[in-house]
Amino acid sequence: MIRVLLAEDQGMMRGALALLLGMEEDIEVVAQVGRGDEIVTAALTSRPDVALLDIELPGLSGLDAAVELRDEVPDCRVLILTTFARPGYLRRAMEAGAAGFLVKDGPVEELAEAVRAVLRGETVVDPALAAAALSAGPNPLTPRERDVLNAAVDGATIADIAAKVHLSESTVRNYLSAAIGKTGTRNRMEAVRAARRQGWL
Repeated sequence: MIRVLLAEDQGMMRGALALLLGMEEDIEVVAQVGRGDEIVTAALTSRPDVALLDIELPGLSGLDAAVELRDEVPDCRVLILTTFARPGYLRRAMEAGAAGFLVKDGPVEELAEAVRAVLRGETVVDPALAAAALSAGPNPLTPRERDVLNAAVDGATIADIAAKVHLSESTVRNYLSAAIGKTGTRNRMEAVRAARRQGWL
C-alpha cells in the first residue's frame, strides 16, 4: 500500500480527496491535516510515502512545509496539488524538493497515477504549467525583496515593515524600490499583486 498524507485547508475538499484516493486499491490515506504547520508532525507520526500538499495553508505554506519535510522526513516524496497554476509556484516547489506539481481541476485518476509515479522516483508536472514556467523565466526578486514585499501586503507603513523584517527604514525603501522596478509596477501594492500573480511570493 502507498501511504499518503493529505494537507488541504478546506475540509470538504480534503474529505473528498481522501475518499477518492481511498477507493484506489493500492493507496491508503494515513494522515489528514488542515494547516501547514501540522504537516511535519503528522508525517513524523504516520510515516507516509507521499505527502500531497496544497500551497496556501494557514500556519505555513505548502512550499515551506515541503522544505521541512525534505529535511525531517527525507523518504517522503512531495506532490503539490493547488488551485493556483502560477509559474513561480512551480519553480519554488521544485527548488523545495517537490517531486510533482498538479492543479486541482484534473481527474482523480490522474492524481492517483501521479502519486504512484512520484513514488517510483518520477517527476510529475502539469504540462501547461511547465510550459508557462519556462516562458516566464526565473524569479527576479531576491529573498530579502520577497521578505519586504510580504511584510508590505496589508498596506503596512515603512516603519512597520522595517520593524517586522528587522531592517532600517532606508534599507526597506531600497528593497521596495528594487522590487517595484523588477515587477514593472508603479508602487509597492502593485508590486505585491504582480509578484503574487507570478507566484514569486
